[in-house]
Amino acid sequence: MRVTEPFARRATLSRSARLLTEFRFEQRDPARFYTALAADTAAMVGDLWLGCRRTAPAGETMLDVGGGPGYFASAFTDTGWHYIGVEPDPREMHAAERVRGPGPGTFVRASGLALPFRDHSVDVCLSSNVAEHVAQPWQLGAEMLRVTRPGGLVILSYTVWLGPFGGHEMGLTHYLGGARAAARYTRRHGHPPKNNFGSSLFAVSAADGLSWAAGTGTLVAAFPRYHPRWAWWLTSVPGLREFAVSNLVLVMRP
Repeated sequence: MRVTEPFARRATLSRSARLLTEFRFEQRDPARFYTALAADTAAMVGDLWLGCRRTAPAGETMLDVGGGPGYFASAFTDTGWHYIGVEPDPREMHAAERVRGPGPGTFVRASGLALPFRDHSVDVCLSSNVAEHVAQPWQLGAEMLRVTRPGGLVILSYTVWLGPFGGHEMGLTHYLGGARAAARYTRRHGHPPKNNFGSSLFAVSAADGLSWAAGTGTLVAAFPRYHPRWAWWLTSVPGLREFAVSNLVLVMRP
């Protein structure tokens, strides 16, 4: 069984359409959006674990780098993981609790560029939509590989800069250039974007991620996160993948 085989069966056109619909609520109803994204992410990670280990999760340790407001904790705990979230921003950590009350999981305030965990101490290390927000994304990836046990899984998923969602709340104006898009957003809204180019948003390409992961010798799969299985071939086409992949998933086995 290939590591992606179980998830490939889940990666249907209807799933893609459902997730695309949820993205409309990211700004105006983040609880709805992140709850849906967390459930889908937990299912994806569980499928990849099944493809890797031939068994469902049963208490293994899952480290979520950039765990954010805590929505992922419930989804992963409910699907059999011992969840640990790492989040550097105290404003983000536990934000979900202000809406839903205290939830499961353990949370650590720390940077993904210097994880406060021993080598080979977790079974799965996930980073979902974080790499594009740090200036050194492959240092983040190296730290994820360091803390993951041999035979475990590292899953690094990030938004590709030249894809349609690369500009985040700046919309498609990022195709004018990151700095220009940020300045345009500021003029229109009276404040800088949360994901501000050059400080909290960076241009990370699909090619760079694939090259880095292949160079580690641990890459076992790469695919577009939100696409149906029949569109995964886009990842293999240089140039086209920068615009069409949107969100790239790198799956590695240390």
